[in-house]
Amino acid sequence: MNVYRGKYAWMVKIGEKGQFVIPKEARELFNLQPGDEILVLGDEKKGLAVLPKDLQQDYIKRIFLDLEE
Repeated sequence: MNVYRGKYAWMVKIGEKGQFVIPKEARELFNLQPGDEILVLGDEKKGLAVLPKDLQQDYIKRIFLDLEE
């Protein structure tokens, strides 16, 4: 669901094995294909973030730069 100016949100359920399905609209929007790798980041205060492979390098650099400051 498009929430605001290119920002999206979807509700998903966690299955018994801790798995969830990325909604079809999100897979299409981010061009996620079967077998693609995603990065899951966790912050105890901010929650989880799921990043497609093409965005991982940029976000990892930003995270490490923020940690150095």
